Amino acid sequence: MDALAGGAAIATGFRGRGPRPDNRRQPIARINERIRVPQVRVIGEEGEQLGVLDIRDAIRAAREKGLDLVEVAATADPPVCRIIDFGKFQYEAKKKANEAKKKQVTITVKEVKFRPGTDDHDYDYRMKHAREWLEDGDKVKATIWFRGREMTHRELGARILEKLEKDLADVGEVEARPRMEGNQLFIIMGPRRHKGTTKAEHPAAPQAAAQPPSKTPPPKSKDSN
Repeated sequence: MDALAGGAAIATGFRGRGPRPDNRRQPIARINERIRVPQVRVIGEEGEQLGVLDIRDAIRAAREKGLDLVEVAATADPPVCRIIDFGKFQYEAKKKANEAKKKQVTITVKEVKFRPGTDDHDYDYRMKHAREWLEDGDKVKATIWFRGREMTHRELGARILEKLEKDLADVGEVEARPRMEGNQLFIIMGPRRHKGTTKAEHPAAPQAAAQPPSKTPPPKSKDSN
């Protein structure tokens, strides 16, 4: 009896799979009979205002033109609908979304790693990658990774970062000065905002402007006797 009771308890606690979620892709807006409100404010095919209509009359007006009634402002009172071909509406909505996406500026931080003993070949390889990233508009985190006794020679890593800053001065500028975190020394560089001459590249002043004006006295005029 106890075993049966236990089995019954287990059986009644089983819920089964239940209803499966509806994973079908929903339309970006409600159209025609999917619009479940009594009245809507209708905008015509050419953008003209048709006023507030009963939902059945609005759908009928769209169907008579071979078009759809598409809900464009569901939160309005009453909701605003537009008479338009739904395929065209989807195309316009997708086009606006793509244009908005293009205007968004996404900046990522990419990391390039060095060791205190990084040789010239490896340095040049990593430096070129950092240059490409800065030219593409991304930020660069340059990290010196110390291991064991290398921590006593942090100046070696600092020299590498100083050299990197100079080599990339034409395309990037330091946004975060060298800082230690654990066994890592790093700087963060961003794309150069003003791509003019750097401080070390100011042109020399013209030689004529540097010379003082001539103090040669004017020639003496001859006395007329």
